Amino acid sequence: MKSLQQQTDAKMNEGRQKNPDFMKVVDDIIEQAKAFQQGDSAINLGQKAPNFSLPHSDGKLISLVDLLHQGPVVVTFYRGSWCPYCNLQLRALQVRLADIHTLGAQLVAISPQVPDGSMTKDEMHDLEFLVLSDQDAKVASQYGVAWQVPEFLAEHMRVDRKLDLEAINNGNGSVLPIPATFVIGQDGVVTWRYVDVDYRTRSEPEDIIQTLKLLA
Repeated sequence: MKSLQQQTDAKMNEGRQKNPDFMKVVDDIIEQAKAFQQGDSAINLGQKAPNFSLPHSDGKLISLVDLLHQGPVVVTFYRGSWCPYCNLQLRALQVRLADIHTLGAQLVAISPQVPDGSMTKDEMHDLEFLVLSDQDAKVASQYGVAWQVPEFLAEHMRVDRKLDLEAINNGNGSVLPIPATFVIGQDGVVTWRYVDVDYRTRSEPEDIIQTLKLLA
């Protein structure tokens, strides 16, 4: 089976072949963002993870504190179900979910989408972990991974992809999370993290598994 990195690389190469000019501008935007060290404000190893209480697709509020009573928690921020790289990541995590649970941990995925719009019913049926809604990106901000979307990308989503982020995210049309993953020990402290402003790259599930093994 291909690694998540191999899958996202293939998705990028496909994009470069179909629309090289667009991908070149995206490359430039990402490089500028990295030059400004966007993502450097993300909570770091050894820091206490901010608590959150966010709605699940069924409307029930899920809090980090309650989850930590049961064991370690893997928290991953993603942009939304409209993002193909996010969907690759979520499917890769679903494949390794049994390993995560065996190690006593839970997986939580957080996006700005409204609870009833994060995924279709079929997609929700296929994912057996918690998918929560952070519509105003407040929790993403607390974790230091909120990103003001550059106008070029906002226009691409609006015009080329016909995405109305304000509607999708219940009023928030300009701030998305940097794709980031945190492994939080039962004491609430961050023991591992992956943060990259390049939304086309993601953490490997195997790295998460290895971190959880050390915690176990």
